[in-house]
Amino acid sequence: MNSCMQTAKPLDLPVSDGLADLLMDAARRALRYREHLATRSVCPRPGSTARLLDRLGGPLPERPADPAEVIGALDSYGSPATMGSAGGRFFGYVIGGSLPSTVAASWLATAWDQNTGLMSAAPATTLIEQIALDWVLEVLDLPRGSAGAFVTGCQMANFTGLAAARHALLARQGWDVEADGLIGAPPLPVIVGEEAHSTIFKALALLGLGRDRVLRVPADGQGRLRPERLPDIAGPAIVCLQAGNVNTGAFDPAGPVIEWARERGAWVHVDGAFGLWARVAPARRSLAAGFEDADSWATDAHKWLNVPYDCGIGLVRDPAALRGAMGTGAAYLQESPVREPMQYTPELSRRARGVEVWAALRTLGRQGVADLVERCCVHASRFAAGLRESGHEVLNEVSLNQVLVAFGDDERTRRVIEALQRDGTCWCSGTIWRGRAAMRISVSSHATSGADVEASLAAMRRLANAAA
Repeated sequence: MNSCMQTAKPLDLPVSDGLADLLMDAARRALRYREHLATRSVCPRPGSTARLLDRLGGPLPERPADPAEVIGALDSYGSPATMGSAGGRFFGYVIGGSLPSTVAASWLATAWDQNTGLMSAAPATTLIEQIALDWVLEVLDLPRGSAGAFVTGCQMANFTGLAAARHALLARQGWDVEADGLIGAPPLPVIVGEEAHSTIFKALALLGLGRDRVLRVPADGQGRLRPERLPDIAGPAIVCLQAGNVNTGAFDPAGPVIEWARERGAWVHVDGAFGLWARVAPARRSLAAGFEDADSWATDAHKWLNVPYDCGIGLVRDPAALRGAMGTGAAYLQESPVREPMQYTPELSRRARGVEVWAALRTLGRQGVADLVERCCVHASRFAAGLRESGHEVLNEVSLNQVLVAFGDDERTRRVIEALQRDGTCWCSGTIWRGRAAMRISVSSHATSGADVEASLAAMRRLANAAA
């Protein structure tokens, strides 16, 4: 028996620091907040941000405050200033809602307060994270035994996968980039589609590979990389594919690109922040066919898996490549034979993100995840059909959860977006697509119902008519 278990005794002392009352009060406030999401304005109440700055800001207090008053102030002035993104009528930025079980799991994991970098410091959450990682690979049908990292979001998931690529490709050429840096290293070309997401370029900048040194491949009208326009290069390179364009939802053609890469010894990395989850839904799986043959993948759990912010997942087919890029060590760090998270993630100290992922997958099961993805796609199709019926122009092929719509010229489209964001019925973001202003509808939440869609459509039509 573990020595700490031998000496453990039941906690039979009353909580004397007010923790029980404080947590119960916070829970009541959180429940009230969630219950009101369906009826409140999606955007913050007018004047709420100014009140927040006035009542929560100012000079740092000199003396301690009553914790109950602190939580009360956060609720009174913070809650009204929030965006209702956890509800069913928020369609901006591909932000998913949070499942009830994942919110509760997050609370419990926060109470545990485990530093999930090392087994000896956090045995429970380290093991739960490994289970969650195995389940993620299973539900996404990616190569079992791949290594993984739970990180803040797809920005760091892309960074993690591309770091593994940099390590592996330079190691093949006899260069230890972690020890010797990039000065004097063999060149490492990076190939991306012209519609690659901005997080790819930031990751490349952080890795020293350069955001402006990439080779950009032209894309088609939906943002898909055109494989016939791939450059004729030889030698190690990194190719970045997109599974789910952030505007259109389109997928790069994985099959021909990965075949091209294999012939040249290139590493294929997939940015699949939300689109990779199409692999779970039978009716959408063909969109993401072939991506399982890549070398690394990045996705978000706080999008289509609907766990609370923040949670991204970086996956790498070759565990040695990921450990080579991320591994660390020190004399005081007591390691064990199990997977040590710090050896596969950019951070050492980190919160237990895998607990929420485990809770989501355990609650939903494979069928529940598939239903969540499919339901969002059906809602997106209804948005597209309803807007077309009203005479508005849908700019993309709606095959996933993304809808791009224009309400005439750019000026009128922007007026509609601004009016909708003020109205409070729902919230959508704007974008520029192929030189045109467009409104982007991203359906990513389990909380979105058919009634939410119809109410949002009615608001869009009303405000579009008013902007004519």
